[in-house]
Amino acid sequence: MKRFMEASLRSRQHPLIHRLADTIEEVWQQYLDISPYSVPEGLGYVEGHLEGEKLVIENLCYQTPQFRKLHLELAQVGNGLDILHCVMFPNPEYALPIFGTDLVGGRGGVISAAIADLSPISSDRTLPPRYYQQLSVLSHLPFSQPRTLPAWGDIFSDFCLFVRPGDAQEEDWFLQRVREFLTIHCQIASTELPLTSNLDISNVLAGQRNYCTKQQQNDKTRRVLEKSFGTEWADRYMNTMLFDYVA
Repeated sequence: MKRFMEASLRSRQHPLIHRLADTIEEVWQQYLDISPYSVPEGLGYVEGHLEGEKLVIENLCYQTPQFRKLHLELAQVGNGLDILHCVMFPNPEYALPIFGTDLVGGRGGVISAAIADLSPISSDRTLPPRYYQQLSVLSHLPFSQPRTLPAWGDIFSDFCLFVRPGDAQEEDWFLQRVREFLTIHCQIASTELPLTSNLDISNVLAGQRNYCTKQQQNDKTRRVLEKSFGTEWADRYMNTMLFDYVA
């Protein structure tokens, strides 16, 4: 498969991050009509330092008729921390949940955190029926080390997967589940009709704004960015690159 953009960082990252990045792009290319997205100036590729180690961030972004931004971020701190972050932001005219996944790899090749979800944006915090039906029949994956969601994690669905993979098999399970989430999401989105009611569109915008506001409360991410680039830059990055929303 031809990659959308040559990305040098993933080849130096944890193998699961490399595989997941490739899987995400593969599913996007298979089911969606991808076109370029204009990344904010100076944020496509960023280098800095964190506690004496080099920090590198790559941002790959695309758009489709249904999604205003498909964002895949890869980051690496020295030889001890690898990160993948991905969010698909629907256009306001489409009442779709928000797909997101994150991987954090530490020293010794251990994935310390792996999360994936299709997060509802409706006021009653429920997924659309088509999503609920398809997610409900996915096979149970018996991960040995489930993790607890953060205090602001009420944005996530009942199907949210948050684990620490215990071995190579569990890494494969996580990759399988993300591919299933993504495939369901892209197949449904590609057949969804746009909203025509201003009220419905306003409700979508409110749901997306709530999602982004809660995600911006992730203190761990903010602290890393502030230590490396300063508070002002971290605010800009959090608000315009990671979790921007339509006002």
